Amino acid sequence: MNIVLAAINAKYIHSNLAVYSLKAYAKRYAGDISIAEYTINQHTDEILMDLYKRQPDVLCFSCYIWNMTYVEALVRDIHKICPWLPIWLGGPEVSYDAEDVLIRLPEAAGVLKGEGEETFLELASYYIEECQGKELSGIAGLTYRDDKGKMIENGWRKPLDLSTVPFVYEDMEEFKNKIIYYESSRGCPFSCSYCLSSVDKCLRFRDIELVKKELSFFIGQRVPQVKFVDRTFNYKHSHAMAVWRHIYEHDNGITNFHFEVSADLLNEEELELISKMRPGLIQLEIGVQSTNPLTIREIKRAMKFERVARIVGRINEGGNVHQHLDLIAGLPYENYESFEKSFNDVYALNPEQLQLGFLKVLKGSYMKEHAGEYELVNKSLPPYEVLSTKWLPYEDILKLKRIEEMVEVYYNSGQFRHTLRHLGDAFAAPFAMFEALGEYYEEEGFHMTNHSRITRYEILLGFAKRHDSAREELYRELLVFDLYLRENMKNRPEFAGEYTVEKDCLSEFYEKEAKEHRYLKGYEKYDKRQLRKMTHMESFRYDVAGDGTERKNRILFDYQNRSRLNYQASVFYVQ
Repeated sequence: MNIVLAAINAKYIHSNLAVYSLKAYAKRYAGDISIAEYTINQHTDEILMDLYKRQPDVLCFSCYIWNMTYVEALVRDIHKICPWLPIWLGGPEVSYDAEDVLIRLPEAAGVLKGEGEETFLELASYYIEECQGKELSGIAGLTYRDDKGKMIENGWRKPLDLSTVPFVYEDMEEFKNKIIYYESSRGCPFSCSYCLSSVDKCLRFRDIELVKKELSFFIGQRVPQVKFVDRTFNYKHSHAMAVWRHIYEHDNGITNFHFEVSADLLNEEELELISKMRPGLIQLEIGVQSTNPLTIREIKRAMKFERVARIVGRINEGGNVHQHLDLIAGLPYENYESFEKSFNDVYALNPEQLQLGFLKVLKGSYMKEHAGEYELVNKSLPPYEVLSTKWLPYEDILKLKRIEEMVEVYYNSGQFRHTLRHLGDAFAAPFAMFEALGEYYEEEGFHMTNHSRITRYEILLGFAKRHDSAREELYRELLVFDLYLRENMKNRPEFAGEYTVEKDCLSEFYEKEAKEHRYLKGYEKYDKRQLRKMTHMESFRYDVAGDGTERKNRILFDYQNRSRLNYQASVFYVQ
């Protein structure tokens, strides 16, 4: 028997935790089960050919909003060439309207609804043991057609004890160059109306001793990053503290752990521990979504923004944790002006990343059920993104899309931080700056083209000149500073102007530095010529690393000692 679990991921570096958990749970049939992972960047023909060559006896697809279009096309085509092949679907994209899915896809045999481990084990047993002792009608969590074509809707399965799911990462070769996803809890205690996690109200935790053992494995393997998929990791204080204390005490100096948290639930003990952590040991994703009280109440969020702001600021003071804050456009009672305020509120917290997302109207969610009440219109195909609401017409969605792109390119890239900080002074608020920048892109015809990184710098300088021409030279120097913070450029870009540090000054500095190492620690084995190639010195008219006032200074960029948070070079003012 050859049962193939197929996953079509969003990117190559992603892995699909679900299919590995299914196979691990059905370990008694491990020899009969294989995993096939692909990405949405591959042609469906390529995936189709590979699946055919695997000659499955049963084929199961893991279905999400980002891959459902691909899955549907593949199901139809595979059925044409292998009409005898049972094709099963599972995952959040098919669990909450399973009957509609099977009507739309008559080629599919059935759907595994909700939590899949036990259901898949019984389904595998059904096929491998050739139906002995188990009929499809006795497998909870299935929706399928019987031999006469009648739709059979079995009941939902009871929640699983998460500690019974085997650890899936015994062989790390399978996950080389991939992000590692890990689950220490399942379910969510909250009822956010846009989210499917709120459907599973049974919050369960994996045994903490198991979790510690498995985290120690990742640390011992020196895995670059582990992303916890727990929906609200810090809901249970004792669990969060046990995990954070363990990774803090066993830190290998390399592995980064990503957590999705509710900032307003973090208490003093947790904050104290976080403040002691190595820069880059953890990163936090915090879903703010909106700061409009009406919106927060309507979407059933449990969030006090004033406390979130205070906690985010407290963590920022430590300078050791990457914070990623999220907003969602298209929520109830959030119009353009309200979203502008939400954006400015969150931007003021100075997170490392500000994700401006758009509402996905998910099947099975409260938001989908109340779409008529909200006059909510969304795209027909996955990911079912919002097109308009009672409060936000499509025209405003388009403007926000433009702003989203500018935030992604200029803020979230981390490449223009000092320039943006000073450029913001020329506008009433940050939102207005990104709004104007998006308009500038369209007016100049920049919005339909992929630009090089250097071109992005040049465009931003042109934009700054238009809105604040009196400070053009300051912006030019800020852009030069931002550029060299990230990269020791071999070819000086045209916008940077002439290099102004005298050759004699450079020679004298590096000759002295090679002997004394006043600034460059860890370079003791290099001579003055090597030091000069490995670092960069720049002369500035303005205090680009500080308040931007006119003050001549020279800055040395040290690329061997970069920030663990933003990868920027260390810098020194040179006398």
